[in-house]
Amino acid sequence: MDYLPIFADLKRRPCLVVGGGSSAWRKTRMLLKAGADVGVIASKLNDDFTAAIAANQVRHVGEEFAPSDLDGIFLAIAATPHKALNALVYQAANQRQVLVNVVDDTQRCSFIVPSIVDRSPIIVAISSSGKAPVLARLLRQKLEAMLPQHLGKMATIAGDFRHYLATKIATFSSRRAFWEQAFNGRFADLIAVGRDSEAQQALHQQLQQHTAPSGQVALIGAGPGDAGLLTLRGLQLMQQADVVLYDYLVSDEVMALVRRDAELVCVGKKAGFHSVPQEQTNRLIVEYAQQGKRVVRLKGGDPFVFGRGAEELEVLVDAGIDFQVVPGITAAAGATAYAGIPLTHRDYAQTAMFITGHLKPDGKQLDWSTLARGNQTLVIYMGLMKSSHIQQQLLQHGRAPETPIAIIERGTQATQKVLTGQLDELADLAQHAASPSLIVVGEVVKLSHKLAWFTTKEQLLPQPEAVVKLA
Repeated sequence: MDYLPIFADLKRRPCLVVGGGSSAWRKTRMLLKAGADVGVIASKLNDDFTAAIAANQVRHVGEEFAPSDLDGIFLAIAATPHKALNALVYQAANQRQVLVNVVDDTQRCSFIVPSIVDRSPIIVAISSSGKAPVLARLLRQKLEAMLPQHLGKMATIAGDFRHYLATKIATFSSRRAFWEQAFNGRFADLIAVGRDSEAQQALHQQLQQHTAPSGQVALIGAGPGDAGLLTLRGLQLMQQADVVLYDYLVSDEVMALVRRDAELVCVGKKAGFHSVPQEQTNRLIVEYAQQGKRVVRLKGGDPFVFGRGAEELEVLVDAGIDFQVVPGITAAAGATAYAGIPLTHRDYAQTAMFITGHLKPDGKQLDWSTLARGNQTLVIYMGLMKSSHIQQQLLQHGRAPETPIAIIERGTQATQKVLTGQLDELADLAQHAASPSLIVVGEVVKLSHKLAWFTTKEQLLPQPEAVVKLA
């Protein structure tokens, strides 16, 4: 972030505006609305300033600015047509550790004023960090149309009821559940039609009927990495969660969408990193849910495709805990699409098979004779470490050495890399890829150069020698 968005309490705080034109007045009007004690310095004042000074709303400090005018000032704004004067205000404010804004000069701003959607006490601020103020205003227009005018009244009544509620409901999570029900229920409906007294009665009635929320779990697929591929339902539940247990494969962009005050618990498994045993993960999910919390179990891709999601749900069933499942876009579908590789094609593949390169030590072995058949696409999860074995088995069971292959590293993410070659080069190509990566085997890979839309041409590497040069 270029600026930290904060909301400052300016009531009765001394603020200084240097400038007496329309731009200075717009900033002054905003400060007055926030309850600030505003003084203005200008040799010429427009009619708005003149009227405000006559009404004792603004103090006329003087006609000429001196650095000492900033002594004891909380916040200053310079809005004059004179660059040298604006620069002097900025320099003097910085020397005194006073917040300062020079209008239309972001290089001389220790704070900036955002576009504001005012539903007091609900305030929405939009800023482009001074890069694109017109865009910020356009966003404000959209939000103005979306947010109803009665939001402020709803917040005011809720604020009056808040302290009383705290004496009746002890835990924060239970109070939050109460308000979520109120803001989506009868209380909100009554406020919307102006029946304020009945709305207040509805809060008391809801409180009388309130019971402590029971724990529940949402098993959510976070997709392959691009936050834009997260489902709407998954996002909604992530915004409501008390606790989020997540894997290493969940991208930072997706994690940034989790409710900020949710407890985050990493329970991932990754070679070379600290891993949480599956039994401990199962136990944590149950314990959090039994505490009455809304738990999100967030997994990369889809939780039912090599994600052990079913194992975790079986534990919840045994514990009698309610749950729901939100599917995600699995890497085989997402990463291949972003690499321009169709899983099926009438000319090349009538079947697509997903397998994992990481099996249980005592698990059944793969049927390589089936996997090595032609006219099909083979997608291998977690196969880098076993790439040599995979190459050997496919060749031994009949796959042609020249069969096209691709390794897609960090699929769908901005750092995505696609390595292409042929089957007898798989083990060598794998040396130039890092986890998480997906291996694709089949004639459809030939289309990657033609259909690639997300990966740059320079990232599509046709042979190991090119990969070595890149590394």
